Amino acid sequence: MKHLSLFKFLQEMAKNYIEELTWRGMVHDTMPGAESHLLEGMRSAYVGFDPTADSLHIGNLVPIMLLAHYQRCGHKPVALVGGATGMIGDPSGKSNERNLLDEKTLRYNQNAIKNQLAHFLDFESDAENAAELVNNYDWMKDFSFLDFIRDVGKHITVNYMMAKDSVKNRITSEASEGMSFTEFTYQLVQGYDFLHLYKSNNCTIQMGGSDQWGNITTGTELIRRIGHGKGYAITCPLITKSDGSKFGKSEGGNVWLDPKRTSPFKFYQYWLNSSDIDAEKYIKIFTFLNKVEIEDLIKEHQETPHLRLLQKTLAKEITSMVHYVAAFENAEKASNILFSKSFKEDIKTLDEATFLDVFDGVPQAEIAKEEITNGLDMIAALAAKTNFLASNGEARRALKENSIAVNKTKVKEDYNISAEDLINGTYVILNRGKRNTYIIKAI
Repeated sequence: MKHLSLFKFLQEMAKNYIEELTWRGMVHDTMPGAESHLLEGMRSAYVGFDPTADSLHIGNLVPIMLLAHYQRCGHKPVALVGGATGMIGDPSGKSNERNLLDEKTLRYNQNAIKNQLAHFLDFESDAENAAELVNNYDWMKDFSFLDFIRDVGKHITVNYMMAKDSVKNRITSEASEGMSFTEFTYQLVQGYDFLHLYKSNNCTIQMGGSDQWGNITTGTELIRRIGHGKGYAITCPLITKSDGSKFGKSEGGNVWLDPKRTSPFKFYQYWLNSSDIDAEKYIKIFTFLNKVEIEDLIKEHQETPHLRLLQKTLAKEITSMVHYVAAFENAEKASNILFSKSFKEDIKTLDEATFLDVFDGVPQAEIAKEEITNGLDMIAALAAKTNFLASNGEARRALKENSIAVNKTKVKEDYNISAEDLINGTYVILNRGKRNTYIIKAI
């Protein structure tokens, strides 16, 4: 989002940020006084992002939305890329220490992350609450170890640090190998970030996931003891899925915001495949639809759940934000083609990359194009040439049962696959029933 045309209007409306988060189910804990502090005027708040990859993933979308709603409520968001802390590794919720990256890699990742954040935050306008991106490496790189333990370390006791869950869990867990001094000091470094931004950017609030509460409150403690001021913490719940599986993970691992890592089609499908329970929760968290719009959608969905209105709206909104409207339209088109009555013609309109995306993971066999152009009989196509079915006998039974389709059109044993069946001159899709799919690639 390069510019927010409704910025001044939204500032005049001045929504109550905590109220906005609360009805969306995005508040886990707030430090006493945070809400009244926000109602007094425009405030700066920051969220930290890990720069150890050149892309954020959908697990980062909740803190991104925290900042996006913050800006829309008239406040100033600050996105902190942890170039320094990324060299250490946050122990929160982890059992092992992470790999450390060099400065050049971290800078590259920082630029990639800013480009992704710009889909949600306005960095470019001249509005007073334009977003800022900062990197804690810039103020930590010249901080000597002796200076740090003298000026910062002496203000926080070991007892205080040991009481934090992120430390306690790592030290007491049998599965953990313990914690290095490097990781033990993480909360001090993150706490100093808050103190630094409090002094240099008048940043009075830090936000993050509920697992960050301990690190954030270390920062508020440093602000109280060193800055002689008041800092506030706001955390959001960690997102879970109703079936118990991990949010943000697919069969291929993380669902990334970078289209090179996770294609727009797969990204769209992730949201489209949400359960009814999850979609009702996600549409509040991951879209900017207002309360009335969402309540109406939920009501309509409950009346006609088979239309999957919540899932379709959720997938449309979040895919359009992350990958732009054109990418959403292509993903929707590819998805609809699978159930199209004119599948054979429609599938030919997809480029090869999207075609392969749609059928990612489907087993394939390569057959010489000449064999296909000369006419490939169905028994060979199903068994001997592909091993899609185990034997010629099984192929004949399936054809007699009328369960075999070529490019979604049912065929009999006397059918021959020819050049006319090649999609984009290369592919043929075989189906046995609705669930079993196989691809022939002409070479």
